[in-house]
Formats: sequence, C-alpha cells, structure tokens
Amino acid sequence: MMGTQVSEAGRLPRLSGSRNANADWMSALCPRLWDVPLHHLSIPGSHDTMTYCLNKKSPISHKESRLLQVLAKALPCITQPIVLRWSVTQELSVTEQLDAGVRYLDLRIAHMLQGSEKNLHFVHMLYTSALVEDTLTEISEWLETHPQEVVILACRNFEGMTEDLHEYLVTCVQNIFGDMLCPRGEVPTLRQLWARGQQVILSYDDESTMNRHRELWPAIPYWWGDQVKPEKLVHYLERMESCGRPGGLFVAGINLTENLEYILAHPSQSLKKLTLPNLPYLSTWVREQSPGPGRQCTNIIAGDFVGADTFVNDAIRLNEKLLGC
Repeated sequence: MMGTQVSEAGRLPRLSGSRNANADWMSALCPRLWDVPLHHLSIPGSHDTMTYCLNKKSPISHKESRLLQVLAKALPCITQPIVLRWSVTQELSVTEQLDAGVRYLDLRIAHMLQGSEKNLHFVHMLYTSALVEDTLTEISEWLETHPQEVVILACRNFEGMTEDLHEYLVTCVQNIFGDMLCPRGEVPTLRQLWARGQQVILSYDDESTMNRHRELWPAIPYWWGDQVKPEKLVHYLERMESCGRPGGLFVAGINLTENLEYILAHPSQSLKKLTLPNLPYLSTWVREQSPGPGRQCTNIIAGDFVGADTFVNDAIRLNEKLLGC
C-alpha cells in the first residue's frame, strides 16, 4: 500500500482513498521530517472525538441549561433527538479515526452524578456510554500495532471531577500507557520519540493535577471560532494567524458551531447537515496553510466528521511544504 511507503523522490507518500491508508503516515514521512518538532508539523485531529458513541438514551449533561434539563424531563421524545443531532461531531470510532490518520484526539471527560464512583465518561451536551478507561485501552492497543505512530491526547472539560477522581484518572493513564508516555519538556521530534519508545503526548487541562505529574503536558491552545457560517470561521482563523501562533503545540479548529437561535430556526437540521456541505470550503482553507516555525504557520488542525472528505489527507499533505519542493 502506497500509504505506508516513502517515495523515491523523498516526498510524502501518495495517499489513497482507503480509510486506513494513513494508518502509518508518520513513519512514512520523508526522513528529513523526522527531526522536525511536532509543533512544526501538520497534524490532523478530530474535534469532540468520542461523540460517535452518543445515542438517544444518552443522558443530558448536568452542565447544560436548566431549561434544557426541564425540557428533557417533560418532553424527552422531542428534546433528546434534537440534542443528539447537534451533539454528534464524529461518525468513525476512535480506532477508525486513528486508521484514517487522525493523531490529535479531543477527549472531553466527565463524571456523571448518577454514575458509579469511578466510572468516567465522555461528554458533549450528552454523556457517552463509552468509558474513559476502555477508550484509553483501545488507543493503547492500536499504538502497540503501530509502533512508530504518535498521538496527542487532549484531556479536558473534567465535568464533575474531584481531586480524587483526577488522581484516579492519572493512575489509569499511567497503567494503560506506561513507558509510551512522553514526559513534558521541549516538544520532541519523531526521531527522538522513536528512540525512547514513546508514542503519547497527553495534555491535561487541570493545572494543579498536571503540575503533580511529569507525564502530563499543559493544556493545548485551541482556536475555536464559535461560528455557524464557514466564511466567518475562516475570517476568525485568519485573524488569529495574523496575531501569531502560540510557541508550542496548538490547534486550529475548523469545526462549525451552532447556537440556540440557529437550532430553533432549523429544528429538523443537525450538525452533520450543517457541516458536510461546507467541508469543501473549509478544506480549501486547510490546503492553503503551511506548517513550520513561522508566526503564521499552523500545527494541529481539528475538524468534525473526519472521514467524510479529504481533510485528513489535506492536513498530512501540508508537511510536503516543509521539504521546500
């Protein structure tokens, strides 16, 4: 498969349309890119990675508005399907996303009030049925079969999490990934990670917990435009670029975001129906970007419905610009 080979010209491999054609894209990069720090590479990511496992029985988050909570109890047959349509941002499973080439996973973690003491779930308006520990194990097992691929896991949100639950989660992370974890420090290159047998950079958006554990990295900045219209989202991203990129790892989000006014005006629509027609426009913006150390360069680019178009291929292809050919 060409997706796992380096071309004779030293350019990036040709990426086919197969969903798992990018399963080993990092190890297939031109060797000249193995010494580029990860924050200067172009890395595709998924926004709200775990929403593919939401369903009509998923409970509404306790952080949602009081009105929504009341409606969910009074009119569940109407409220629940509407919330579900606007909560799902991905359709591929986490393994399928990794096979497709996604290397940044956006993990919004929560503890449900009515849940068992140690069961942690994911959340995006609704709580997932998937458990955090099971998902991290699935990622670890995938990495074992792809020993030169590196993932960036962004753990955040932490709804309902106590200090004890944070420590429990960190212990799970340590037990599951072990020596795969890269301790925080200077952003490494692929060659450095391979030499140390490390495959996971895990950012943790709780500063006090992060400071207690060397295996955890600080929260990764995420450029979130909070826009329904793709033109306004691109305008926001270009404005952020003009201000200069952060110094380390960071994410430019090409995910569209609905608001209550939009949902009420389009009751039968969904986030998928909003997103899919606009993916070609957003992908055009992606293809115009360049990774690298420059102040207007991009790094991680995260999107919704990552298997639905050429986004992952486009983001990986940007690394070719670093070769100067």
